[in-house]
Amino acid sequence: MDGWYVDERCFNCDVARQLAPDLIGEADGRSRILRPPRDERETRDLHAAAFACPTRSIRPSSGRPDQRLDPFPMALDRGVLLCGHNSKHTAGANSYLLLRPSRTVMMIDTPRWSRELAKRYAALGPITDVLLTHRDHAAHGRRYADHFGARLWIHEGDLDAAPDADQVIRGLEPLEISEGVTAHPLPGHTQGSVLYLADDRYCFSGDSFYWSRTTGDLEVADSVTWYSIEELATSLTRAAGRLRFEWVLPGHGDRRRLPADEMSRRLRTLAERTRLLQPRPVDFSAVRW
Repeated sequence: MDGWYVDERCFNCDVARQLAPDLIGEADGRSRILRPPRDERETRDLHAAAFACPTRSIRPSSGRPDQRLDPFPMALDRGVLLCGHNSKHTAGANSYLLLRPSRTVMMIDTPRWSRELAKRYAALGPITDVLLTHRDHAAHGRRYADHFGARLWIHEGDLDAAPDADQVIRGLEPLEISEGVTAHPLPGHTQGSVLYLADDRYCFSGDSFYWSRTTGDLEVADSVTWYSIEELATSLTRAAGRLRFEWVLPGHGDRRRLPADEMSRRLRTLAERTRLLQPRPVDFSAVRW
């Protein structure tokens, strides 16, 4: 449509649909263009989708998106930016930059590796920490940490995915990483899954839970819970009494901002729903994006 198309490399990670939901839909297990952009804003939305797509499958008729319309890193709120340029080696996971009052920056999970991208991210301020939420998102962590001179963090349950991590989170108790930033171990999706909470505002949930456009609510991806859905239910029940946040910022699935009281209510009901789930075979096509 109007020259835009999705090529055959698409593996249905949902990233492009998050950024241009009115223009890109899903059909037969992959993204598809719904209609051409109608104005400059929609053209920019399509370009954001194209530059985030891990397989570079969202393309204009020219074959290459306009480099001048690459929006990343893209501000989501005053303290958080979306890295974009998602990596095939993290199954297309989103990654984020967290701005701190000290004018330093933390990276949560990682985009694809590129020196040019690293230069863009570092332009925001010294990047002191690379926080990995779990093993599936560990790719490029060491490379970015070394490039920035930053500390690489992971939980001991997933340590074999980043055995050279500088800081290892242990056990189940929350750990303060720096002022206003706390790691909350959340085993379930993987044994070493971790949620990072910043300023009682931002919740970087990894793949433990996400916002679903299909259901209009917080959800768990039970069809791709690698370790234990029972453990995830226990983790969510424990976390629901401890966490307060406005933004859910997941690795996979959509982002959402709601009043903190509303998020707390939804997290409690998510924990209750998750306790009713049974283990099931891995099925990527069953995720309710």
